This record gives sequence, C-alpha cells and structure tokens, in this order.
Amino acid sequence: MNLQTKISLRLEEPQIDYNADLLLLGSCFAENIGEKFSYYKFKNQINPFGILFHPKAIETFLWMATQGEQYTETDLFFMNERWHCFDAHSSLSSVNKDALLQHLNQKLAVTRNKIRTSSHVIITLGTAWVYRLKALDMIVANCHKIPQREFDKELLSVDEVYQCLQNCVHMINSLNPSVKLIFTVSPVRHSKDGFVQNTRSKSHLLTAIHQVVDKSENAAYFPAYEIMMDELRDYRFYSDDMIHPSELAVNYIWERFMEVWVSKEIGQMMKRVDEITKGISHRPFNPQSEQYLLFRKKIEIKKAELQKEYPHIKWDQ
Repeated sequence: MNLQTKISLRLEEPQIDYNADLLLLGSCFAENIGEKFSYYKFKNQINPFGILFHPKAIETFLWMATQGEQYTETDLFFMNERWHCFDAHSSLSSVNKDALLQHLNQKLAVTRNKIRTSSHVIITLGTAWVYRLKALDMIVANCHKIPQREFDKELLSVDEVYQCLQNCVHMINSLNPSVKLIFTVSPVRHSKDGFVQNTRSKSHLLTAIHQVVDKSENAAYFPAYEIMMDELRDYRFYSDDMIHPSELAVNYIWERFMEVWVSKEIGQMMKRVDEITKGISHRPFNPQSEQYLLFRKKIEIKKAELQKEYPHIKWDQ
C-alpha cells in the first residue's frame, strides 16, 4: 500500500561534486540546505548578508555586490544601542559603526569574487510580502524591530517578482555566464502574514520563478515547497511552532535534493567526511586512554588523506 504521493524529479546538470563551488542566498531554508553542504565539507558560502526573505532584498544585495558598490555612513542607522543597515539581517548589526561598515563592504567584495568562481548559485525565496519604510520610500530587507507604523506593507506582483529575478540572473551572469542558477521556494509558512496571504505570496513567487526558468537555459527549479506540502503532508514533519519544517523534514528534502543535484559518484566521499566529523565530535569518558588516543590518531590520518585529495576541506579541530 502506497501512503504517499511522490513528486517526480529528474537528474539535473551540471551535477554538484567536491569540485563544485556553491553560493546560497535567501530565506532560512537556504541556511538549512547550506548547513548540509557545510557539514559534508563542500565549498560553499551561505547568505553573506544574513537571511534575506524576499526577492527585492536579494536583488539589492546582488546589485551592490556585482556592481562593486560600497556602503557609507549614511546607509547606517542607530537604534537600541546598535548600528544597523536596512539591506542586511540584524545578525550583522554591531555596537560599532565603523566595524559594521567594514564588515558589510567586506562581505560585498567576498560575494563578488564568489559569484565569479561559483558553479552553482542557489536562491531560495521566502515571501513576496515586503515592507516599505515611509520616511525614505524604500523597501527594506529587515525592519530591525522598528515599529510597524513606520512601514507600509506591500505584496509584490508576479511581474515585480519576475523583474527582480530577471535582474538577479543578469547581474550574476554579468560576472559568470556559465553558472547554474537553482531557484527554490521556502516551505516555511509565513503565518504572521496570515495563511491566505501566505498562499497568495507563495503563488506569486512560484509563478514568477517558472517564468524565469522557462526562459533561461542556465536556470532550474527545485520543488522544496511542493515536497513539503505534498510528500510531507502531516504536522509531524513540522517543528514545535507548526510553521517551520522539522529536522526530519529538512533531512528528507535534502535527500530529495541530492537525488537530483548531487553526483552519485561522491557518495563514498560524503560517508568518509561524515565518519570523520562524527569521530571528531565524539566525547570519550577517558580522553587519555590508549584506546581513545589510537582512535584519534586514525581520525587524523583519515583527515590528512581527505585534505590531500581536496585541499579546501578543513575541520575546526
């Protein structure tokens, strides 16, 4: 008896292996998948400006990075004893204005270079709802807990989302014409917008993405949202807030992503990385025992063998 309807997937090219260079941008789901790549020691970078929920925020970030732009003091503001930038997530905010400015511009430079070398750029969209700061008439990436009365809430139309994504494609291709763009829609439901409004938002994102993908040979769509809504159609696949996918759901969607995008030939390599990572994190009862010291020596040998094959692979300890 089959108790699940599965979404049909097909292999995509170029496949991701340990020579691939990945940049992941967008919602918190981009971070979920990015952390999987990090765990298995792929060359990847996740959200240099922190989580960016909507396409306008991603477009602004890519414009600043690809055009070699830089932020100045006028782009920062002070609130709640910290300096912030409306284009970046609050995780980058700082008590030191100069440190924040230097950090933002450094991230732009790093991203510009990363785009040039990337084999794949993965963009995950979370919502089409945006907030426009009334005082400056600008759409922000993050409100930084400024009172909502200071903003107008707007729903980007399908055409507006499409234009944002087209601009993103052109900006990335201006630095790297051969890069593969993978678009996804986050399965996280933005319940604060309201469930009807969330559905409207996701529908705008999905329609615009497919319009872009249909016109581009270097762009593809991975159905993370549809897998969550259909294959994992049960609240046991959600975390305690009933909004975000559970760890089990993230692992499942990651496995489905690997079926499509990750080369089968590196399966053994990923197992070796997993074995070493688990070995490093193991905490013995007696760290000075002969048995544990021998175990650590074997782990170090395995690390050296892997790093000889792929010098980019590093471990924290």
